[in-house]
Amino acid sequence: MKKKTFSIIILVIALLVIVTSTTGCGALLRWGGTYYGNTVDYIDHKIDDSTRYETKKKVEDTCRAMIASYESDKLTYEQYKDSDNEEKQSWAEQAKMRANKTASTYNNYILENSYVWSGNIPTDIKNELWYIE
Repeated sequence: MKKKTFSIIILVIALLVIVTSTTGCGALLRWGGTYYGNTVDYIDHKIDDSTRYETKKKVEDTCRAMIASYESDKLTYEQYKDSDNEEKQSWAEQAKMRANKTASTYNNYILENSYVWSGNIPTDIKNELWYIE
């Protein structure tokens, strides 16, 4: 008799879990739990980061460093691309590859950190770096 009662209790609990997880009741259970807490923490983190000076400074400094690297490699490419010397042409190709890699990294970095400026990007920070063809 005890085994039968225990089995019925387990069955009822399993049914309750299935019903609450497949209906709107599951959302109500998650509302006060981890899901809601993580969402609030994420929003708080975004607000803190967007107003924090250190974050803005770090992002801007990183952008400026990537722009300087890109410009340097672009100038090197422009200088040596039409050279008669094979070694200098190799320098130009290497500079072009570095510049294009920097452009790709920079463009992704700008997309990931656009929330820092909220549409108010400093004038010396470019929206995008162009690939060298």
